[in-house]
Amino acid sequence: MLRQIRTNPQRFSVGVFIAIFALAPALVQAQRGGGFFRQQQVGGISINAEGVVAEPTIKAQTDLRAFLQEQQANIPKGLAGQTEQRHVSLRGIEAAIKHAIEHDAGVLPQEVIHLAGLQRIEMVLVYPERNDIVLVGPAEGWKFNDEGVAVGLTTGRPVMHIDDLLVALRTVDAAREVGISCSIDPTPKGRVRLERYLRQIRGRPFGPAQARGIEQALGPQIVSLTGVPATSHFARVLVAADYRMKRIAMKLEPSPVRGLPSYLDMVKSSRNLASPRWWMAVNYEPLVRSEDGLAWKLAGPGVKCMTEEDFVAANGEVRGTGRTSAAAQKWADMFTEKYDELSIKEPVFGELRNLMDLSVVAALIRKEDLFARAGCELPLLTNPAGPLAAEVWSAPKVIATQVSFVKRRGATVFTASGGVQVESWQIVLADSRNDDGMAVVRENASSAGKQWWWN
Repeated sequence: MLRQIRTNPQRFSVGVFIAIFALAPALVQAQRGGGFFRQQQVGGISINAEGVVAEPTIKAQTDLRAFLQEQQANIPKGLAGQTEQRHVSLRGIEAAIKHAIEHDAGVLPQEVIHLAGLQRIEMVLVYPERNDIVLVGPAEGWKFNDEGVAVGLTTGRPVMHIDDLLVALRTVDAAREVGISCSIDPTPKGRVRLERYLRQIRGRPFGPAQARGIEQALGPQIVSLTGVPATSHFARVLVAADYRMKRIAMKLEPSPVRGLPSYLDMVKSSRNLASPRWWMAVNYEPLVRSEDGLAWKLAGPGVKCMTEEDFVAANGEVRGTGRTSAAAQKWADMFTEKYDELSIKEPVFGELRNLMDLSVVAALIRKEDLFARAGCELPLLTNPAGPLAAEVWSAPKVIATQVSFVKRRGATVFTASGGVQVESWQIVLADSRNDDGMAVVRENASSAGKQWWWN
């Protein structure tokens, strides 16, 4: 939330953003291993057993690094090289999981956990003759950064995770019915309290004490999630990405890339302010397919930032106006333009794009009935009641208030909120176009080997 209030002897623009997670204790799946350390950090935020979000302690970071160094030794050397096209067999992943359950006490190999190092999904190829569906995209070997994210050895872009694939496949119907989304918003009562407090301090000098007063008046924001389990890693990434986007916009942390200032810096000299909110959404070109529908191509940046002005009613309820301000739109466009660079500097944005890819692929498989066309059943991947359970994390619920402000002339009241919307079905329901070359790509991509991934 962003507000500007009239004060003396100077006028200030006051940026308000809220940031706390109230979480339940974490449950750790044995087959992932080392869950305690991984539970503490996602997207650079640390969450303890009581659900308090803070910067990770030095000890927590040290323990995490020590654990991850052990995991690093388990990454197959054959996956280390960077490639523009790695092929990953879903049937092969299913078989590897079954083998781990039957012979390795359910401990999944690192190459399965991280989908052979896939970093995007650019093609979905169907092979009825082999009863298989193959995912194709750029990939490389990986290491673990200080936040516990598996990132490419060369590019630094995060690699995909088996739990996110499980969630995407298992929630594909919910994605169509209610959509996948995350939003962090003040409560109506908090907005009313804020209006009351702002009236009380109007005309007074503004400083740190008043900023703390705004934090107390507004109170905690509510985290709302739809379409995916709130206890999933998938949900954690949605929340963490939204959290990071808002902190960059509100200048609560420095922008990690050149050419993307905070929104507060952008409006220092602006004469026309509005009530903007920003959210991240899917950003793909129309799908390309072979004539027989056995080969599909995804293209596009994957993620874009969108904006709209908000109107806050007297009772604290917020409605979108359908309008955008020039300054807010400019910031959204800059964020979109810098997204690929952001996904390296702040890997949680790359993880979010991975979720977008996986969700679109899951929707495509369901819409085109590709499992049936391939003649393959993958119960371990698709059945939430089966022996392979996704990791259970603490569910994010609320976020506490933080305030930032910059000096500025003029006085206008405006707000900022946001979120993430993964409208995967919007992409697959749109018109696709045929490309005769896709059939050739599918034929050339076939592997006669027994390995479940290949370059």
